[in-house]
Amino acid sequence: MPAKARARRVRQEMQALLVLALPIMIAQVSHTAMGFVDTLMAGRVSPADLAAVALGNSIWVPVYLFMTGVLLATTPNVAQRYGGGELAQIGPLVRQALWLGLGLGVGCAVLLWNAMPILRWMDVAPALLEPSMDYLRAVAVGFPAVALYQVLRCFSDGLGRTRPSMVLGLLGLLLNIPLNYIFIYGKFGLPAMGGVGCGWATALVMISMFGGMLFWVRRAGAYQACGLFDRFEAPHGKAIMPLVSVGVPIGVAIFAEASIFSVIALLIGSLGATVVAGHQIALNFTSLVFMIPLSLAMAITVRVGQALGRGTPREARFISATGIGMALLFACLSASAMLLWRDDIARLYTPDPAVIAIAASLFFYAALFQLSDVVQVTAAGALRGYQDTRVTMIFTLLAYWGIGLPIGYVLGLTDWLGEPSGPRGLWQGLIAGLSCAAILLSVRLARSAARHIHDQRGAPLAATSDLEREQAGT
Repeated sequence: MPAKARARRVRQEMQALLVLALPIMIAQVSHTAMGFVDTLMAGRVSPADLAAVALGNSIWVPVYLFMTGVLLATTPNVAQRYGGGELAQIGPLVRQALWLGLGLGVGCAVLLWNAMPILRWMDVAPALLEPSMDYLRAVAVGFPAVALYQVLRCFSDGLGRTRPSMVLGLLGLLLNIPLNYIFIYGKFGLPAMGGVGCGWATALVMISMFGGMLFWVRRAGAYQACGLFDRFEAPHGKAIMPLVSVGVPIGVAIFAEASIFSVIALLIGSLGATVVAGHQIALNFTSLVFMIPLSLAMAITVRVGQALGRGTPREARFISATGIGMALLFACLSASAMLLWRDDIARLYTPDPAVIAIAASLFFYAALFQLSDVVQVTAAGALRGYQDTRVTMIFTLLAYWGIGLPIGYVLGLTDWLGEPSGPRGLWQGLIAGLSCAAILLSVRLARSAARHIHDQRGAPLAATSDLEREQAGT
């Protein structure tokens, strides 16, 4: 292909990805900004309130991400059926996904409600136990609703309609601010709850967003051809299992990455509220930045899935490469910003000089892992589009738990290699883990794309799940 034609094709694909990804980005940033608002408002009350929110987040956020990851199996399934023109099959698929979401939401809520043994096992300071648990139990109330919201969102995203999640994400953020104010400071006759009030505000936002998405999908004409609400169906194991087969590895992979950050927060919980608060600031801001490549990865999933549904695996490979290139450009910008303005960023969260110093030192390491972080997340997004999730899960577990966390633990909390460096050593372990994940997932993506291109069956293979390919003897 001539250079000019190829450049034009790259620009066209970048534009297509941005059109799809921008609403997702706004929705994801809005969702993460709720955590920013929680951290900011709780930090203004006291370091103890901020630490309680931080410890609670270190448990419920990984659980939420695992649940969301499992439900993300809905997106490539919907995208491939939409790309192949099989609209009548989408409604039954999503109905079963809703049953899966309801079960996961209730199960995760029960887990959060009984999370005290986790906090005790991690030797969290006694003064932080009760406020952290009260915060977790408040958030748990909204989990069934947010699980159903995620299924409907994946349904909409798979059709290439990402605007609803953007609008509802922004509305959720706007609602979260006054609700935080009411519950944290005790307005309209309510008692002042401090950091615990952030949990109740979060739960109410979750419930409101589900109601808004349900109304949107039920009323908008663009969704009616799929027949989602044409009839009621009881849960059917054989229909749910393919979703579980693809979704559980996605959930485990996302959980493995997210939980390593949370485990670090719990490991340093015994070092005092100041250290925990500094870690939470760095983690919260980097999570906010991470929403950009994560959203791009979600757009790549949709684009790759639709291309495979059309039987064009070469196009799917091109989409993957273009998306990873876009993510690397963003990583250069985000890393530079963290290095140049790390002290200023920390001051947005707290006036405490000790907390600012800790957070700023961690921003240096966060800047270093930006490149590897965006590569691994966009490669994983492309692999979800291929429904190649099991090996992704294995690689992710190896990189984060087999390499990153052990290195971080040794450097940060033991004297095996010299004086323990605390949170800085643990973040150095993150750099090692993310770098390994980026390499492994990139290699896997290249092989998966090549397999689809060279397989003579083409689109039929691309439209099947890992489980279906194994049953077919491939």
